[in-house]
Amino acid sequence: MTENSTLPEWARQSTLGIFVHWGPYSVPAWAEPTGAWGAVPEEKWFAHNAYAEWYANTSRIEGSPAALHHVAEYGNDSYDAFLDRWVPDQFDPSEWARLFRRAGADYVIPVAKHHDGVTLWDAPGAGRLSTVARGPRLDLIAPLADAVREEGMRFGVYYSGGLDWAFTNFPPIESMADVTKYRPNDEAYAAYATAHVRDLIDRYKPSVIWNDIEWPDAGKADGSLGQLLEHYKRVVPEGIVNDRWGSPVWDYRTSEYSHDTHNERGIGWEHNRGLGFSFGYNRVEDESLTLSSRELARLYADVVSRGGRLLLNIGPEASGRIPDVQLRTLRGFGDWILPVKPSTVFREPVERNLLTVSGAQWWVAWRNGDDVIVIVDTDSAVVRAEDASPVTVFALPAG
Repeated sequence: MTENSTLPEWARQSTLGIFVHWGPYSVPAWAEPTGAWGAVPEEKWFAHNAYAEWYANTSRIEGSPAALHHVAEYGNDSYDAFLDRWVPDQFDPSEWARLFRRAGADYVIPVAKHHDGVTLWDAPGAGRLSTVARGPRLDLIAPLADAVREEGMRFGVYYSGGLDWAFTNFPPIESMADVTKYRPNDEAYAAYATAHVRDLIDRYKPSVIWNDIEWPDAGKADGSLGQLLEHYKRVVPEGIVNDRWGSPVWDYRTSEYSHDTHNERGIGWEHNRGLGFSFGYNRVEDESLTLSSRELARLYADVVSRGGRLLLNIGPEASGRIPDVQLRTLRGFGDWILPVKPSTVFREPVERNLLTVSGAQWWVAWRNGDDVIVIVDTDSAVVRAEDASPVTVFALPAG
């Protein structure tokens, strides 16, 4: 596939998605906030992983801060115990969906299975490793899918095809080399993962399948990956897949924090990150470690001006409550984006030398039909298009 050529119109017009990382890792909800993925040296990253959703791995690395934290807080309890302690008694999918729509989201992608192997629906073959069998004792995907669509947004799913720590019995991952060395690649796991994703397709008909890390080599070699995605396109003709399959089957490229930024070109690429350094809820991340509404608006405008989509992660608490620090940012951003969003649909790049901007230290722009849309860092900026095109100016929010 040529870059971005297969994207349906809905994906080319979309600018904002909401990622939701919610799982047993939301019970300990802890990670060392070392910095952004791609900005922390690899030799430091894995033992000091800022991703709370990697807790099952990081807490097994001897001497790591997560391992010390786990012993202090939970003694000899295994990660598996967190599934039984997961009680989502404040989960309101309709409230989530209204919040996401009010923030300007075009689509929502919850985690259906992360690297810990726990499925958030009664996936075939998952047995005791599902939220239906234990802990919540609920299908957490179906009600969110219904609520998201009720609010007029598209619904997708995340699936970790490349790692499954419950399916394998490997040592903890301590380097990028270990990611390759310790990922499951045999026929049994390929069949297991394929059955899961096929079930997600048939049940929920997702507009996006967001695979992570890789896909088992056996599934690529025997042709079952290709057959799976052919089935997907038959069931969801306008469905799209990302680029993390280890195979040229993608519809669009992704970047994450400071990693893979070379993929940020053309129209329809997707940048994903959390409001802090983590995707899963990290109770350590306070307001000082969380994007403000202004910082989020600037990030969104930058991504949109360069032809991309922003996939912004929300990490709920185990209860299903969205933390106040995240709510504050999302609501403030929603107030700002309300008038801006209609001007992002038919965006095209604008050469900066075609605009004269005074009174602003930072600005980005794109063309929406005949209009030029300019986002500036102050409401006192003056903007003029050299070709006399109509110009609409939006200032970033104050807070």
